[in-house]
Amino acid sequence: MLAHKLVGNAMQMTVVQLEAGQTVYCEAGKFLWKTVNVGVETRLTKPNSGGGGGGFMGGLMDVGKRMLAGESAAFQYYTASGGNGLVAFAGVLPGEMRALELDGTRGWFTGKDAFVAAEATVDFDIAFSGYKTGRKGGEGFVLEKFTGTGTLFIAGAGNFIELNPAKYGGKIQVDTGCVVAFQDTIKYGVERVGAMNTQTAMTAMFGGEGLNLATLEGDGTVIIQSLTMKGLGQALSQFMGGHSRDSNPNNPLGTLFGGGND
Repeated sequence: MLAHKLVGNAMQMTVVQLEAGQTVYCEAGKFLWKTVNVGVETRLTKPNSGGGGGGFMGGLMDVGKRMLAGESAAFQYYTASGGNGLVAFAGVLPGEMRALELDGTRGWFTGKDAFVAAEATVDFDIAFSGYKTGRKGGEGFVLEKFTGTGTLFIAGAGNFIELNPAKYGGKIQVDTGCVVAFQDTIKYGVERVGAMNTQTAMTAMFGGEGLNLATLEGDGTVIIQSLTMKGLGQALSQFMGGHSRDSNPNNPLGTLFGGGND
């Protein structure tokens, strides 16, 4: 377990205290600052439950899977020497962070960009949810899986909502852009909401929700975020590069109800 402190509210970060010889790793773009006695090393190899690297071919396969998933090819490892040191990390969007403690009995799946950092005793892998599932969900077909023991830090946009499908009949439906993380006892899928008819077409065109929702089934913890990437992107697009709602392809009514840039 890593000693740490979550700081902030609208844009949280975590400050981790490393003991001498203790290591934490992250993906590129998540590091903020550190004390001078914390060294940094970039490696292509992923951690494993023993903290070491795999063989050459195993390393190449790991890099290939991460690149296919759209993630960085390498990890950054931070290790304290000569005493305790501090290192800080954050997500890439305004929102909440959470520290998950893995005890070896259950793993966690996370969505793309949710992973911030983890103790070196936490193993990282890529899990493919299937092309059909990813295509229907519109969020890609790759999940990141974490197993082993130690501390895992995740981040999301907005605030976190924690649910257990077992308390709601065993299954919940979630906007595909809201899923942050879930325990490996949960089954993930994507399904169409209702039959194809006038009402579902209206929902897809004007409701902004599309025809498919993520399904989460089983007994375990699910963490969702209160702000979707799509919603954030649409909100920001109104103020960037001279674009307005008039040019937004997701606004089917164009200038009739889109308004101007004034």
